[in-house]
Amino acid sequence: MEFNLGIGTLVLPPLHISVIILIIIFLLVRWSKQLETRRFTVFFYFIISMYITPIYSHSTREGVFQLWIPLGFIFVCFYALGNKRNHPSKMKASILGFSIAIYLIILQYV
Repeated sequence: MEFNLGIGTLVLPPLHISVIILIIIFLLVRWSKQLETRRFTVFFYFIISMYITPIYSHSTREGVFQLWIPLGFIFVCFYALGNKRNHPSKMKASILGFSIAIYLIILQYV
C-alpha cells in the first residue's frame, strides 16, 4: 500500500503481512504480561528463535544450493533444557519464532 503525502510517499507492506505483524505483537505483549519479572525476555526468545543460517552450500551449474536450519530455535531449546526456571510464555514465544523461521526457510527455497 502506498500513501502519497505532500513531501513523499509512505510505503506499507501488504495488508495480510500487516495483519500478521499485528497479531504477533499482540501475542507477544499478552505473553509478556504473564511474567512477573523481566517481561522483555519473551521478545528476546522470539527474536533469537527466528534466526536462520545456512549450514551447507554447494555450487552447481543451475546455481547455488544452500541448506538452511533454524539455528536460533535450536539454541533456545538447548538453553531451555539446561535452565531450571522455564516459563510457558517463553516457550510459546520461541515456538512462534520457530514458525516464522520455517516461513523464512520456505521463502529461501521458493
